[in-house]
Amino acid sequence: MGMNVGGGRGGMKAEINVTPLVDVVLVLLIIFMVVTPMMQRGKNVTLPQATHVTGEKQGDPLILSVTPDKKTFVEAEHYADASALQARLAKELREQPSRRLLLKADEALSYGDVRKVMELAQAAGAKGVAIGVVQPKNP
Repeated sequence: MGMNVGGGRGGMKAEINVTPLVDVVLVLLIIFMVVTPMMQRGKNVTLPQATHVTGEKQGDPLILSVTPDKKTFVEAEHYADASALQARLAKELREQPSRRLLLKADEALSYGDVRKVMELAQAAGAKGVAIGVVQPKNP
């Protein structure tokens, strides 16, 4: 009274091979782990809307951020006084003279607040300071 369980195929069950799925998921996880820190450089500020954006992409810029409460950051390091900020910028520009500076200033700040930081950067030896803006949406 033996029953043939496997349907005549020797008892083999068809199983889904999940190894390629796991490989793809791990690769995606690694990509997100690498890309996410790059997207979060500098401090989180609300950038002003631009009417025209130049397509200038050259090298890795040094990120300056000015928050709505007028705190100044280089990358993620806070600088309370102007002399310390200027010294840090001068050091960075001595190491890489052609490095661009990207200023991310909150839209709530006045022009005078942004201008002070730009003047400090130029006094430290920066040839120019790019201002971060939100790219306009194409209609």
